[in-house]
Amino acid sequence: MALRGGTRFAVRCEDVFPAGCALVPESLGEVEDYDEKTGRRSPAKDKVTGQRVWQVRVMDLDPELGKRSRETTVKISADHQPVPPTGTPFEAVEFDGMTVTPYVANNGRMAYSLRATSLRAPAGVNRDATAAA
Repeated sequence: MALRGGTRFAVRCEDVFPAGCALVPESLGEVEDYDEKTGRRSPAKDKVTGQRVWQVRVMDLDPELGKRSRETTVKISADHQPVPPTGTPFEAVEFDGMTVTPYVANNGRMAYSLRATSLRAPAGVNRDATAAA
């Protein structure tokens, strides 16, 4: 079986973040492409869906990470900017439509890119109760 570069593999949020994840405050924003010829920036478009691309930083809550870095970025392909469920700092979230794209980084090590189609409050969390807290 041959795999082409940029192959996206579907994954479940609970497989990527088995202990859950939390949004880093004020980290949700639009991804921009930079055109070196013109020096202009423009909203990035997903090469597969054509939708705009947003990114958010999250903290992996897995206690097995120990002292290793817990922060990672998830890119979200959506027509409109995703809205965090409650807007509170470090709120727990889950992602729908997650994919992982493995690649070899500049240092020669295996790395991966995470993408999703949306974010939401974790299953079983009452959004109204969380917002009132």
